[in-house]
Amino acid sequence: MALDLLKHDVNANPSQTLVQQPAEEILGRIGSLETRLARTAREVDAAQAVRYRVFVEEMKAQLPPEAMRLHRDIDTFDAICDHLLVIDLAIEGEIEDQIVGTYRLLRHQVAMSHGGFYSASEFEIEPLLARHPDKLFMELGRSCVLPAYRTKRTVELLWQGNWAYALKHGMAAMFGCASFPGIHPEEHALALSFLQHNVSAKGEWAVAARPDLRREMDLVPPEGIDTRKALAAMPPLIKGYLRLGAMIGDGAVVDAAFNTTDVLVVLPISAISNRYINYYGADAGRFAS
Repeated sequence: MALDLLKHDVNANPSQTLVQQPAEEILGRIGSLETRLARTAREVDAAQAVRYRVFVEEMKAQLPPEAMRLHRDIDTFDAICDHLLVIDLAIEGEIEDQIVGTYRLLRHQVAMSHGGFYSASEFEIEPLLARHPDKLFMELGRSCVLPAYRTKRTVELLWQGNWAYALKHGMAAMFGCASFPGIHPEEHALALSFLQHNVSAKGEWAVAARPDLRREMDLVPPEGIDTRKALAAMPPLIKGYLRLGAMIGDGAVVDAAFNTTDVLVVLPISAISNRYINYYGADAGRFAS
């Protein structure tokens, strides 16, 4: 859901010198690809440009006029989030030219100091937080990768970065919106129904779409769901979350601006499959440099 725009510095000095990233700040590396947090406004700007290419040029999102003019996906949350990058060092040019994927990360303490989480515009996040007063949550959002880099290596690095970040900051759970393409939930009836019937977040982790925005996910009866076909119809990002052990909130939300149908993913750290913890390393050391 589009929000108010940040002021955007269109006069940034293109000759700004970038300091070499200290090795301990690199969260993971596979071949020529590495993942770390953005350190400068120019790197955040480049991540916003990647988001624009994916969300607007590829997925046909309609952003506010200033964002469309700047060819950047920008909103007010960018200023308070950390921006995880995947960088291909084999690409010649400036660091901005090397960014091929990004995730936006928002920590609990920061969100509470700045009016809440982005996902609260679509889902009832507050009751979930209130049931876990002793836990810190981390919101994942704006995940995107350029088409040529939608490979296992890139996904592994993104998750390496998320996992390392969560461990560093003592996060107890991750959550965030994940999207199906298009604004007609019925076109994804099989996949949405599978999520509703099989991986719905319940009990202390239950969370629902805002009543004024809610669209039903229970579109196919349980006996009519072919699991193999449902999973095949699932966006890769959502399938990735499910493999990790994620649950899905109750109800979907149509985001007309981004041309998507959104569900809320909830992933307690304690629920992450041991297979993946062992793969990435309990200390996030699997792909660390």
